[in-house]
This record gives sequence, structure tokens and C-alpha cells, in this order.
Amino acid sequence: MSEIFIPIQQDLPGFNPFFGSWISQGDVTFLVDPGPANTADRLIDSMEAAGIKRLDYVLITHIHIDHGGALFEVLKRYPEASAICHEKGVPHLVDPSRLYEGSLNVLGDLARTYGSPKPVEKERLIPHTLCPVDGLEVIETPGHAIHHLSFTYEQRLYAGEAAGNYFIVDGQEYLRPATPARFFLNVFSESVDRLLSLEDQPIRYAHVESADKGHRLLRRFKDQLQLWESVIGECVGEGGRKADMIQHAVERLLKEDPRLAAFESMGENMRKRERTFMANSVNGFVGFFEERAREQRY
Repeated sequence: MSEIFIPIQQDLPGFNPFFGSWISQGDVTFLVDPGPANTADRLIDSMEAAGIKRLDYVLITHIHIDHGGALFEVLKRYPEASAICHEKGVPHLVDPSRLYEGSLNVLGDLARTYGSPKPVEKERLIPHTLCPVDGLEVIETPGHAIHHLSFTYEQRLYAGEAAGNYFIVDGQEYLRPATPARFFLNVFSESVDRLLSLEDQPIRYAHVESADKGHRLLRRFKDQLQLWESVIGECVGEGGRKADMIQHAVERLLKEDPRLAAFESMGENMRKRERTFMANSVNGFVGFFEERAREQRY
């Protein structure tokens, strides 16, 4: 088996590198997460330049438009291929209108930049419970999304965003949770434990990077979730306007979370990107605390 990573060039400042697809070639050739719809042609051009003449499957870790948005175009270019996704995601890939509308509500102009996904024929989609690939293990890892999946194949873990976002910045590791609303911390933590229960193996992240030892980073990520719970919980306890609460939590985390230390080495546009995603992730935690407080009242 051989494996390549294809970066997907974006026009957004600070978003290079940020998106890319892992491709595994062997008896079965598959691609993991084709990225946004608006850059599908760039992915396909890069695949052709890399000599990818056949594609058997596209693995979708989750159907968010920045990960599965280009699926229609990739399947059109490779008509022999099918896509494997969570069974709950199938209806949203067949009719992505509600998915895109929800993305616009959450991401605004960023969703418009990613582009609107085109409908995929149901016959080209395989629910994860019916995975036909020998040796491909499909692991349900809800948390970043209720329909999130991770995959292992030939001793490689394709974790999507179940293990957070991981980047190397000037030789420094940078690790950040991706916990958008609606977020359930216990569900996310159980998914991390599920990945830790697997054999230690190289890990492939949905956003660009990889590492030889997955367990080390999964343990760091689990510790990070606990720190974020503590810091954000304190900020929520102090009260105030939600927007101020989120901003205060972001500033505290940048000071107190050593896994974010490489933030200072990023360029201005990359820091702007990360502040946006950090705020979205903190907002997910805040919603978790608010929902837990409501449950305790009743």
C-alpha cells in the first residue's frame, strides 16, 4: 500500500495549508474527505497530476461542507467510485440544501467561500454500517458532529476531527479542539477513548498533518479537553454577555494551554483564522454548560 497527501489550495488568507485529502493506493484505492465544493477542480487536477487513474471509494469522516462539499465533483470524475459515510449523513448528501443553509447560519461568508455542495445520487452512497471494504474498520466517533466517523486501514488511523486539529508551526506542535455547537463533552471524550482503545498507530488528521504515534497525541488531546472544560467553566460561572465570555475564555486559553503555544509563531492571517475557530469551539463548550445547567434545574 502507498499513501499520499494532496493539499487543496484555498483563496482565503491564512488557509494554506489547511485543507487536504489523504489517498491510499493498493488493492483498494480510496480518498478521505474531498474538501470544499469550490475547490473541487483543484483537488481533481492534483489527483490527475499525481497519477490517480482509479478511485474505488471516498471516505467521508463527516458531511460538513468543508470536508464533503466536493463529493459530487470527485464522484463525477471517477464514475467507478462510491462514497462511504455515516448512515445519518446519507440524506444530507442526497439533498444538501438544509446542510448548506445551516452552514450559512453558523459560518456566514466563510460558508459561501467553501461553496454549496451539489446533490449526490443515493446509489453512489454506502452507509457506514454496510462498509464493503475488507480490512477497513469504521469507528463511530461523534463529538465534532453526531455523524462523525474515523477509519483505520493497514495500521493507519484517519481520525477526521475526532482528535482535534493538529498543525506544525515552525517546528512546534499546535493542537486545538474542534467543538462547534451543539456540543456534548462526554460524547466527544468517549470517542477519544474509543480511538485510544485501538492499537497505537500513525494518525492522519483531517486538516493537513499526521504523526507516527497516535496515542501520544490522543492523550494530549484528552488532557486538553479537560483543561478547556475547567477554564471555560470558570468563565461561564463568572457570567456576563456571551460574546464577552467567549472572548475572555479565548484569551485565557491562549495563555494557559501549552498545546496552543505555537499560536505566537503563526502569521497574522493564520492567527485570525485560529481565533475564529477557537471562538466557535469555545461557543460549543458554553452551550454544553448552558444545557447542563438547564438539565440540573429541571
